[in-house]
Amino acid sequence: MTSANTGTEVGSFASRFNLQQYVVYLGFLAIFLFFAFMLRDSGFLTVRNLSNIVLQTAPVTIMAIGLVFVMSAGEIDLSIGSIVAVSALTAAVTIASYGMAAGIVAGLGAGILIGLINGALVAYVRLPSFLVTLATMGLFAGVSRSMTDLRSISVTNEAFTGFFGSGSLLGVPSLIWWTVIAIAVGHLIYRETRFGAHVLATGDNARAASVSGISVPKIRLAVLTISGGLAGLAGLLYAGRLQAAKYTLGETDLMTVIAAVIVGGTLLNGGKGSIVGALVGSLMMGMLNNGLILMGLSVSDQMIVRGLIILTAVAVSLRDKSR
Repeated sequence: MTSANTGTEVGSFASRFNLQQYVVYLGFLAIFLFFAFMLRDSGFLTVRNLSNIVLQTAPVTIMAIGLVFVMSAGEIDLSIGSIVAVSALTAAVTIASYGMAAGIVAGLGAGILIGLINGALVAYVRLPSFLVTLATMGLFAGVSRSMTDLRSISVTNEAFTGFFGSGSLLGVPSLIWWTVIAIAVGHLIYRETRFGAHVLATGDNARAASVSGISVPKIRLAVLTISGGLAGLAGLLYAGRLQAAKYTLGETDLMTVIAAVIVGGTLLNGGKGSIVGALVGSLMMGMLNNGLILMGLSVSDQMIVRGLIILTAVAVSLRDKSR
């Protein structure tokens, strides 16, 4: 076999096996093995600790699904953390006065409404999503602080807390059920429907998508509304698990969610993404936080590590987009 034929075969294999799309899975495995070795005597590998990682990342995973749709369409949503707090507080206050059903509708409705506001401003007023969601992030962070004068609101409705946080079905915690259902539905819509294809086409080239008959404004409105609704659901999951709602819920999640989505293979500039990759990215970030805490690193050190991961992932994302 000549060297030319060998080079051709290697190139053909490389084209069929794109290593870059598996980076998140290899990275997850590498980080897991690192912590498993370094923390073998610290309880990292216990079933309780590993299950806690999954439970704690459930709201982040839910938000990451929404952000995959947004970023795949070439947009960004910085307001998800504020939506979490507003939705959780709205649900908690409503449950106390009108019961569980009204609280769920109010909490989810708040998230969807904020998403609609973001989407309308981006799609029809044609403002950049970065600036719109940056503004609404600050606006609704202020709203969440003023809603209850910085007080925490207890959620004592056992049906609600069981359904959204502390309960289980067939021995599986409800938070895991929410994660599995959201991932399955999100992946199906993203990969198997015309809407998902239109989202990717919009992110890849909005002008070409519009020429081909896709309503780009409607896609932008839809993805930001989905993101708002899923952030609202994440707020309910927080309120259910913690049995309380407070203005601080979600305020540190934005960086983690963005990291999970980009690390999971969604391009920063749109046109490509992965719901399953976002799940793995979310679990990776949760595992990192857990492992770094067990290693005794401070909060500032954890933020530095997450920042470096985001920087690396963005560099890879932009490089992939430029090809």
